Amino acid sequence: MREFPNYFADAEESFNGADFVIFGLPYDRTSSFRFGARLAPREIRKASWNFESFDILTGVDFTEVAMHDYGDLDIENKNSEDMLESVKRFSKRVIEAKKLPVAIGGEHSVTPGLIEGFDDVFVISLDAHLDFRDEYEGNRYNHACASRRVADKVGIDNITILGVRSAERKELEKARKEGLRFFTSRSLSGNIDDVLKEISKDIGERKVYLSIDFDVLDPSYAPGVSTPEPFGLEPDDVIKVIKTFADRIAGFDLVEVCPPYDFGNTSILAAKIIRIAIAEIWKALKSGN
Repeated sequence: MREFPNYFADAEESFNGADFVIFGLPYDRTSSFRFGARLAPREIRKASWNFESFDILTGVDFTEVAMHDYGDLDIENKNSEDMLESVKRFSKRVIEAKKLPVAIGGEHSVTPGLIEGFDDVFVISLDAHLDFRDEYEGNRYNHACASRRVADKVGIDNITILGVRSAERKELEKARKEGLRFFTSRSLSGNIDDVLKEISKDIGERKVYLSIDFDVLDPSYAPGVSTPEPFGLEPDDVIKVIKTFADRIAGFDLVEVCPPYDFGNTSILAAKIIRIAIAEIWKALKSGN
């Protein structure tokens, strides 16, 4: 493979001049099955150079989109709490500068730090797992606790999880008891358009933070993830979610890609979905101006 620049393709604007700020979160210290998600920001950036600057699917020319790639935060060797503090500080910096944060993980434990910079936001998480444990392996900030920590921040009524097909029994009972809204991958099959319309109506004009745990996809599409779970969503389902909320998305992350476990195809798909998400949000911003 040729050598390419170590930034996301077409992200050549300065921080101050950008509308979108891309940054990597190379962290996987709490992974419970496969390690290697810390390598994803680098591999996804590399994969992004596979694509033309003009995207035929969205009609967007990325040379016209003001994107800045900040690089990776220095978090790889930090404990969970220190990692989250670093992520929170940078996320706040991006949001206060009126830029849209685009975070590339790394494991899902990074997400609670990313939403700390928002005062009022509805979180939509795409995930094969509930991630609703109060702690896992003695750590409240484990990747298996990501949705629980997000709910602590935004409130249980302000988070919805799509694509679930794995949960520990007591975790599931607690989620149902507390009123966590989630949809299994099976309940979305053939019905995702109606579900998204319902969620969109409930959210109204509120801002949305979108967290894409790549294991939400079926492993046949994305085998290189940290905790693969069969019977998942299709890539077009993820695109439907993005397009439904594009006019309200205030930031998003894509996490849990684990490059050592395939031949680069998962990173290529991840890079493409990031580009499509930026394109759809950019089009929505333009039409709103």
